[in-house]
Amino acid sequence: MENKAEVIIRALMVPLILYDIPSKLEGNYWSPSTAKPRRMNPSLVSSDSSIIRRVEWVEYSDIASRMKQIGARKNKFLYGGEGYTLPVLHDPNTSALITDSWEIAEYLEKTYPEKLIFPNKSKGLIRAFDAAVANSLRAVFKFPIFRTSEILSERSAEYPHHHERKRPKCDEHWAILERVFDTSKEWYDDQEGKWLTGDTSSYADIITAADLFWFKRVLHGNEWEKIANWHDGRWAKLLTNVETECNAV
Repeated sequence: MENKAEVIIRALMVPLILYDIPSKLEGNYWSPSTAKPRRMNPSLVSSDSSIIRRVEWVEYSDIASRMKQIGARKNKFLYGGEGYTLPVLHDPNTSALITDSWEIAEYLEKTYPEKLIFPNKSKGLIRAFDAAVANSLRAVFKFPIFRTSEILSERSAEYPHHHERKRPKCDEHWAILERVFDTSKEWYDDQEGKWLTGDTSSYADIITAADLFWFKRVLHGNEWEKIANWHDGRWAKLLTNVETECNAV
Protein backbone atom coordinates (compact mmCIF):
# COMPACT_ATOMS: atom_id res chain seq x y z
CA MET A 1 0.00 0.00 0.00
CA GLU A 2 1.36 3.43 -0.95
CA ASN A 3 2.16 5.93 1.80
CA LYS A 4 1.08 9.56 1.59
CA ALA A 5 4.36 10.76 0.07
CA GLU A 6 4.18 8.14 -2.69
CA VAL A 7 0.60 9.13 -3.50
CA ILE A 8 1.63 12.80 -3.79
CA ILE A 9 4.62 11.97 -6.00
CA ARG A 10 2.49 9.83 -8.28
CA ALA A 11 -0.14 12.56 -8.55
CA LEU A 12 2.53 15.03 -9.66
CA MET A 13 3.93 12.74 -12.37
CA VAL A 14 3.63 13.76 -15.99
CA PRO A 15 2.10 10.95 -18.09
CA LEU A 16 4.54 8.62 -19.79
CA ILE A 17 3.97 8.41 -23.56
CA LEU A 18 4.01 5.09 -25.36
CA TYR A 19 4.14 5.27 -29.16
CA ASP A 20 2.12 2.44 -30.67
CA ILE A 21 0.73 1.29 -34.04
CA PRO A 22 -3.05 1.51 -34.65
CA SER A 23 -5.30 -1.02 -36.33
CA LYS A 24 -8.92 -1.51 -37.37
CA LEU A 25 -9.53 -3.72 -34.32
CA GLU A 26 -11.53 -2.56 -31.34
CA GLY A 27 -9.11 -0.92 -28.92
CA ASN A 28 -6.45 -0.60 -31.65
CA TYR A 29 -3.88 -2.76 -29.81
CA TRP A 30 -2.33 -5.70 -31.67
CA SER A 31 1.48 -5.42 -31.81
CA PRO A 32 3.56 -7.92 -29.78
CA SER A 33 6.43 -5.42 -29.53
CA THR A 34 4.33 -2.64 -28.04
CA ALA A 35 2.35 -5.13 -25.93
CA LYS A 36 5.45 -5.77 -23.81
CA PRO A 37 5.71 -2.28 -22.21
CA ARG A 38 1.98 -2.34 -21.44
CA ARG A 39 2.51 -5.49 -19.35
CA MET A 40 5.72 -4.54 -17.54
CA ASN A 41 4.49 -2.53 -14.58
CA PRO A 42 0.86 -2.59 -13.38
CA SER A 43 1.14 0.90 -11.93
CA LEU A 44 2.22 2.20 -15.33
CA VAL A 45 -0.11 0.37 -17.66
CA SER A 46 -3.32 -0.58 -15.87
CA SER A 47 -6.50 0.92 -17.24
CA ASP A 48 -7.26 2.71 -13.97
CA SER A 49 -3.86 4.43 -13.86
CA SER A 50 -4.12 6.57 -16.99
CA ILE A 51 -2.73 9.54 -15.05
CA ILE A 52 0.74 8.17 -15.72
CA ARG A 53 0.43 6.68 -19.17
CA ARG A 54 -0.90 7.77 -22.54
CA VAL A 55 -0.63 6.34 -26.02
CA GLU A 56 0.20 8.16 -29.24
CA TRP A 57 -0.85 6.18 -32.31
CA VAL A 58 1.52 6.28 -35.29
CA GLU A 59 0.80 4.68 -38.67
CA TYR A 60 3.62 2.57 -40.12
CA SER A 61 4.21 5.06 -42.90
CA ASP A 62 4.62 7.87 -40.36
CA ILE A 63 6.97 6.13 -37.90
CA ALA A 64 10.21 7.44 -39.41
CA SER A 65 9.09 11.06 -39.67
CA ARG A 66 7.47 11.09 -36.21
CA MET A 67 10.47 9.46 -34.53
CA LYS A 68 12.85 11.92 -36.21
CA GLN A 69 10.62 14.72 -34.97
CA ILE A 70 10.88 13.65 -31.32
CA GLY A 71 14.57 12.79 -31.54
CA ALA A 72 14.33 8.99 -31.25
CA ARG A 73 17.25 6.95 -32.52
CA LYS A 74 17.17 4.16 -35.06
CA ASN A 75 17.27 0.53 -33.93
CA LYS A 76 19.28 -2.29 -35.45
CA PHE A 77 17.09 -4.99 -36.92
CA LEU A 78 17.60 -8.55 -35.70
CA TYR A 79 18.47 -9.77 -39.18
CA GLY A 80 20.50 -6.83 -40.46
CA GLY A 81 20.02 -3.16 -41.25
CA GLU A 82 18.49 -0.45 -39.08
CA GLY A 83 15.49 1.84 -38.98
CA TYR A 84 12.94 3.57 -36.80
CA THR A 85 10.74 1.15 -34.88
CA LEU A 86 8.09 1.04 -32.20
CA PRO A 87 7.62 0.82 -29.28
CA VAL A 88 9.17 4.04 -28.14
CA LEU A 89 8.64 5.26 -24.60
CA HIS A 90 9.02 8.91 -23.61
CA ASP A 91 9.21 9.75 -19.92
CA PRO A 92 8.83 13.53 -19.49
CA ASN A 93 9.63 13.16 -15.78
CA THR A 94 13.22 12.17 -16.57
CA SER A 95 13.47 13.31 -20.22
CA ALA A 96 14.24 9.70 -21.17
CA LEU A 97 13.43 8.52 -24.69
CA ILE A 98 13.79 4.74 -25.01
CA THR A 99 13.49 3.04 -28.40
CA ASP A 100 13.71 -0.71 -27.84
CA SER A 101 11.47 -3.18 -25.98
CA TRP A 102 14.34 -4.68 -23.99
CA GLU A 103 15.75 -1.27 -23.04
CA ILE A 104 12.26 -0.12 -22.05
CA ALA A 105 12.02 -3.15 -19.78
CA GLU A 106 15.34 -2.31 -18.12
CA TYR A 107 14.38 1.36 -17.78
CA LEU A 108 10.99 0.70 -16.20
CA GLU A 109 12.41 -1.75 -13.70
CA LYS A 110 15.16 0.69 -12.68
CA THR A 111 13.03 3.84 -12.62
CA TYR A 112 9.67 2.50 -11.44
CA PRO A 113 10.51 -0.71 -9.53
CA GLU A 114 7.07 -1.34 -8.04
CA LYS A 115 7.14 -4.74 -9.73
CA LEU A 116 10.41 -6.44 -10.67
CA ILE A 117 10.43 -8.14 -14.07
CA PHE A 118 13.96 -9.56 -13.80
CA PRO A 119 13.65 -11.32 -10.41
CA ASN A 120 16.39 -13.35 -8.75
CA LYS A 121 19.15 -12.19 -11.11
CA SER A 122 17.34 -13.77 -14.06
CA LYS A 123 18.20 -11.15 -16.71
CA GLY A 124 20.77 -13.35 -18.46
CA LEU A 125 18.41 -16.32 -18.63
CA ILE A 126 15.58 -14.15 -19.90
CA ARG A 127 17.78 -12.50 -22.55
CA ALA A 128 18.72 -15.98 -23.82
CA PHE A 129 15.04 -16.97 -23.85
CA ASP A 130 14.11 -13.79 -25.72
CA ALA A 131 16.75 -14.45 -28.40
CA ALA A 132 15.71 -18.09 -28.73
CA VAL A 133 12.03 -17.23 -29.15
CA ALA A 134 12.73 -14.48 -31.70
CA ASN A 135 14.99 -16.74 -33.73
CA SER A 136 12.54 -19.67 -33.72
CA LEU A 137 9.57 -17.50 -34.71
CA ARG A 138 11.46 -16.06 -37.67
CA ALA A 139 10.49 -19.06 -39.81
CA VAL A 140 6.73 -18.49 -39.27
CA PHE A 141 6.45 -14.70 -39.40
CA LYS A 142 4.94 -14.61 -42.89
CA PHE A 143 1.61 -16.10 -41.83
CA PRO A 144 0.82 -13.80 -38.85
CA ILE A 145 2.16 -10.84 -40.87
CA PHE A 146 -0.28 -11.79 -43.63
CA ARG A 147 -3.10 -11.79 -41.07
CA THR A 148 -1.79 -8.53 -39.57
CA SER A 149 -2.05 -6.82 -42.97
CA GLU A 150 -5.78 -7.58 -42.85
CA ILE A 151 -6.36 -5.61 -39.63
CA LEU A 152 -4.19 -2.59 -40.39
CA SER A 153 -5.35 0.61 -42.04
CA GLU A 154 -4.84 0.74 -45.80
CA ARG A 155 -1.82 3.05 -45.38
CA SER A 156 -0.09 0.80 -42.86
CA ALA A 157 -0.96 -2.40 -44.72
CA GLU A 158 0.89 -1.07 -47.77
CA TYR A 159 4.05 -0.56 -45.71
CA PRO A 160 6.76 -2.93 -47.09
CA HIS A 161 7.12 -4.90 -43.85
CA HIS A 162 3.42 -5.81 -43.93
CA HIS A 163 2.78 -5.90 -47.67
CA GLU A 164 2.15 -9.65 -47.63
CA ARG A 165 -0.81 -10.09 -49.99
CA LYS A 166 -0.19 -13.70 -50.98
CA ARG A 167 -1.41 -16.18 -48.40
CA PRO A 168 1.56 -18.26 -47.15
CA LYS A 169 1.42 -22.05 -47.04
CA CYS A 170 -0.48 -22.64 -43.80
CA ASP A 171 0.32 -26.30 -43.14
CA GLU A 172 4.05 -25.70 -43.26
CA HIS A 173 3.81 -22.70 -40.94
CA TRP A 174 1.53 -24.47 -38.47
CA ALA A 175 3.95 -27.37 -38.13
CA ILE A 176 6.88 -25.02 -37.43
CA LEU A 177 4.85 -22.92 -35.01
CA GLU A 178 3.79 -25.98 -33.05
CA ARG A 179 7.43 -27.01 -32.73
CA VAL A 180 8.22 -23.52 -31.39
CA PHE A 181 5.64 -23.98 -28.64
CA ASP A 182 6.87 -27.51 -27.97
CA THR A 183 10.27 -25.96 -27.20
CA SER A 184 8.70 -23.24 -25.04
CA LYS A 185 6.85 -25.96 -23.12
CA GLU A 186 10.19 -27.63 -22.35
CA TRP A 187 11.54 -24.35 -20.95
CA TYR A 188 8.47 -23.98 -18.73
CA ASP A 189 8.45 -27.64 -17.69
CA ASP A 190 11.93 -27.22 -16.23
CA GLN A 191 10.39 -25.01 -13.52
CA GLU A 192 8.11 -26.06 -10.66
CA GLY A 193 5.87 -22.98 -10.69
CA LYS A 194 3.55 -21.70 -13.41
CA TRP A 195 6.05 -19.06 -14.58
CA LEU A 196 9.30 -19.51 -16.50
CA THR A 197 11.32 -18.51 -13.45
CA GLY A 198 9.23 -20.61 -11.06
CA ASP A 199 6.82 -19.02 -8.62
CA THR A 200 7.52 -15.42 -9.70
CA SER A 201 6.39 -13.89 -12.97
CA SER A 202 9.04 -12.19 -15.09
CA TYR A 203 9.74 -10.49 -18.39
CA ALA A 204 10.10 -13.95 -19.96
CA ASP A 205 6.38 -14.56 -19.38
CA ILE A 206 5.63 -11.13 -20.82
CA ILE A 207 7.61 -12.03 -23.96
CA THR A 208 5.60 -15.22 -24.42
CA ALA A 209 2.31 -13.52 -23.64
CA ALA A 210 3.03 -10.68 -26.09
CA ASP A 211 3.37 -13.14 -28.96
CA LEU A 212 0.23 -14.97 -27.83
CA PHE A 213 -1.58 -11.64 -27.66
CA TRP A 214 -0.51 -10.90 -31.24
CA PHE A 215 -1.78 -14.26 -32.47
CA LYS A 216 -5.06 -13.89 -30.61
CA ARG A 217 -5.65 -10.42 -32.03
CA VAL A 218 -4.75 -10.98 -35.69
CA LEU A 219 -5.43 -14.65 -36.43
CA HIS A 220 -8.91 -15.85 -37.29
CA GLY A 221 -10.89 -17.37 -34.44
CA ASN A 222 -10.36 -21.01 -35.37
CA GLU A 223 -6.64 -20.34 -35.91
CA TRP A 224 -6.20 -18.83 -32.47
CA GLU A 225 -8.20 -21.67 -30.90
CA LYS A 226 -5.76 -24.11 -32.43
CA ILE A 227 -2.85 -22.46 -30.59
CA ALA A 228 -4.88 -21.93 -27.43
CA ASN A 229 -5.61 -25.67 -27.20
CA TRP A 230 -2.07 -26.90 -27.65
CA HIS A 231 -0.60 -28.65 -24.61
CA ASP A 232 -3.97 -28.91 -22.84
CA GLY A 233 -4.74 -25.22 -23.17
CA ARG A 234 -1.48 -24.14 -21.59
CA TRP A 235 -0.92 -21.06 -23.75
CA ALA A 236 -4.39 -19.59 -23.39
CA LYS A 237 -4.00 -20.02 -19.62
CA LEU A 238 -0.57 -18.36 -19.66
CA LEU A 239 -1.91 -15.37 -21.59
CA THR A 240 -4.76 -15.02 -19.10
CA ASN A 241 -2.38 -15.37 -16.15
CA VAL A 242 0.00 -12.71 -17.46
CA GLU A 243 -2.80 -10.28 -18.26
CA THR A 244 -4.26 -10.80 -14.79
CA GLU A 245 -0.87 -10.39 -13.16
CA CYS A 246 -0.13 -7.20 -15.09
CA ASN A 247 -3.64 -5.68 -15.23
CA ALA A 248 -3.04 -5.56 -18.98
CA VAL A 249 -5.10 -3.49 -21.36
